[in-house]
Amino acid sequence: MFEVKTINNISETGIDFLKKKGFTVNPESAEPDAILVRSENLHNRTFNSGLLAIARAGSGYNNIPIDECAEKGIVVFNAPGANAEAVKELELCSLVMASRDVLGSIDWVRSIADEGDSITKLVEKNKGEFSGPELMGKTIGVLGLGAVGALVANAAVDLEMEVHGYDPFMSVDAAWRLSRSVIRSDTLDDVLSCSDYLSINVPYNDATYHMLSDAEFAKMKQGVRIINESRAEVVDDDAMLRALSSGRVAKYVTDFPNTKLIGAPNVIAMPHLGACTPESEERCAYMAANQLVDYLMNGNIKNSVNLPDASLNRMGECRLCVIHRNVPRMITGILDFISARNINVEHMINKPRDKYAYTIVDLSERIDEQTAESIRAMDDVLRVRVI
Repeated sequence: MFEVKTINNISETGIDFLKKKGFTVNPESAEPDAILVRSENLHNRTFNSGLLAIARAGSGYNNIPIDECAEKGIVVFNAPGANAEAVKELELCSLVMASRDVLGSIDWVRSIADEGDSITKLVEKNKGEFSGPELMGKTIGVLGLGAVGALVANAAVDLEMEVHGYDPFMSVDAAWRLSRSVIRSDTLDDVLSCSDYLSINVPYNDATYHMLSDAEFAKMKQGVRIINESRAEVVDDDAMLRALSSGRVAKYVTDFPNTKLIGAPNVIAMPHLGACTPESEERCAYMAANQLVDYLMNGNIKNSVNLPDASLNRMGECRLCVIHRNVPRMITGILDFISARNINVEHMINKPRDKYAYTIVDLSERIDEQTAESIRAMDDVLRVRVI
């Protein structure tokens, strides 16, 4: 059976699921079939040649070298949506903190602890210093309408805010989850120009690097309040500090502190709390473990971040799984080796994703190792498994 190496503290829910499926879970494994990880940086790690998959027990995957893994035929999974409820709840908290100086008020109350009978009078005299606008009736722009963004948008509707959403890549599933009251914006500029609040929920990649910089801040309302539960790099920190200094941004609440932001006026920085709930960690671990099991045992790929998703119900006696580059005549070449052995194809699927593709072929009988090696030797084949 398969051996999974765990890195970081993984919820027992995920570990128990793997063990119930007959897998060995060993954090010290030197030759694992798969890795289950949370936040550990794997970019400088050397992977054993037999490693088949890496599952991230969370939604972000910047800690994993996904391009390198694809070239080695290692499938990388994440757990999209498993932590969405936890992140949504923290964003609602952040909206209130962006409006009212809750943290400052708490610190001030602590500072008057020794004032005795004068506390009540001091509270009534000074409470106005920490006031701020209500959320109801204000306009919020939600950038990214995936698992988290859709929940935030719907919650903002329930708070009686006017909600504008922007996501040029929104999936059909996300569209179904979204309230009809959410106003779809065709451009980023449309959202920036009308919003009193901005909620950032986009994935971090080359296209979203410094998505908000000087040019974008210039298009925003004066005094906008911004919540970032996406990634630090989506916002240009230097541009943000300039926008805060000018008053263009009234408050910036971010889950990604760094030396530039810590201590800056009108910045509330939290220690990456978004998914830090026991329920979220359990859901993420279970989802990641379940995806590993289905891939290792059946060859099915779901929620991969570097290779195409492809799932097929098992038919026949043998399943051939081939990860290869997305080039012409690959399927023909694979099937030629099978037909030369007079083996019947019961069922198959081929799915492309950019420069990679994945082919699953169910066969009427088991192919021998020589046939598998012949397919492995084909140009542009990255990984062959016979299940």
